[in-house]
Amino acid sequence: MAAKALSFDVGDYVVYPKHGVGRVIELQRQEIAGMQLELYVLRFEKERMTLRVPTNKAESVGMRKLSSDKTLKEALDTLTGKPKIKRTMWSRRAQEYEAKINSGDLVSIAEVVRDLFRADDQPEQSYSERQIFEAATSRLARELAAMEQVDERTAQAKILEILRKAAAVHNKDKEAVA
Repeated sequence: MAAKALSFDVGDYVVYPKHGVGRVIELQRQEIAGMQLELYVLRFEKERMTLRVPTNKAESVGMRKLSSDKTLKEALDTLTGKPKIKRTMWSRRAQEYEAKINSGDLVSIAEVVRDLFRADDQPEQSYSERQIFEAATSRLARELAAMEQVDERTAQAKILEILRKAAAVHNKDKEAVA
């Protein structure tokens, strides 16, 4: 084994790209197809899901520790930016948004949240836009909550507050130009 496997301890919060923030609840040894495997047992409370990941595959599937404070700050700063609205077909944008969410990259997830946020004075989102927005916001909030040791609802409120303030600033910019 050339690559050094990532090391997680029982109790650590980890990010699994396709599922978000989970917690290592156990290290297991199992024999599967005649081979001894060492597995991380991850628990995702929100989904009520348990996942077993071979320790030697953790890095290749993109499993990682929680983001650094610097990455979190960059993600939160991304939320304050001006939304980038692409004029491509919704199906193509939806695929791009899903790919960003499933990448597990906190800044990419923040971009999706920023781009799909609608302030109270803006047009209503479609059902599918709202679904993707909520998935991205939840994913971002869970990592923020784990890092700041608060509950997900508190983290989500913080994210929405940042977005509302940014929207107010961007709306003033629009009015100044008009």
